[in-house]
Parts: sequence; structure tokens; C-alpha cells
Amino acid sequence: MGAAAVKRTLVAISCAVACALMPVTGAATDFDGKTALICATVDAHSCDPGEICERALPADIGLPQFMRIDFAKKTIRGTSRSTPIESMAKTPGQILMQGTELGFAWTLVLDSTTGEMTSTLANRDHTYVMFGACTPG
Repeated sequence: MGAAAVKRTLVAISCAVACALMPVTGAATDFDGKTALICATVDAHSCDPGEICERALPADIGLPQFMRIDFAKKTIRGTSRSTPIESMAKTPGQILMQGTELGFAWTLVLDSTTGEMTSTLANRDHTYVMFGACTPG
């Protein structure tokens, strides 16, 4: 294969990758705080004061693997319980949700363009941080 053919192949691959990574028009409306979402947590960290945080799978440290965010009912349901969304705010590019449960305060931040999420649960002795992604459901 000559240099020109390699260049054409690389340009074609680059275009294909760029097109695959482009957001689909209208897809962001799925993350506008109106459509119910199913979220999968894929990474978690467990932290105690004065110690290095431990990285684990969410289920290995008692955190939910899946959550359903119901904006209409203002609830987040995990695999074993449901919790009310006590506060919700939309800021550019994200939706912020907060609440309390079982002696912990929690925050969940949803990227309103990609559906990626970050969540924290904290009390005076312990903090959990979870990362994941949501899809309409």
C-alpha cells in the first residue's frame, strides 16, 4: 500500500471515529430532567478520614450497581430501596440532585449532554464516591 492509500485510509478512519463520537441531535433531550433514566455505577471509592481511599466495584462495598432516576416522582430507586430527591437544580451542562438517607447526605450530578454521572454519599465518618452513566429508561 502506497503513502497516498495509507493517508486515505487514515482520513477515512478518522472521519468514522469523529462521526461515531458526535452527539446525535436531540439526544441531549434525554438528559434534560424530564425523562426517567437507568444508571449503571461502574467505579466506586470508599474513603475514611486520615486514610487512603479504596477503589472497588460498587456492589463490593454495598453500593447499588443500578439506579433508576424518576424525575416526575422525584425519586432515585436502587436495587433495595428508594430515596426522595430533596433538592434539584439545573445549571449549564448538568443537573444537580441532593438528598439524605440512612444518616448520609448524598449528591448526584448528571451531565446533561452525555448522561455520565458522579455521586457522593457522606457522613461524618465515611464517604463514598461513585462514577457511572445513565440512559433513558
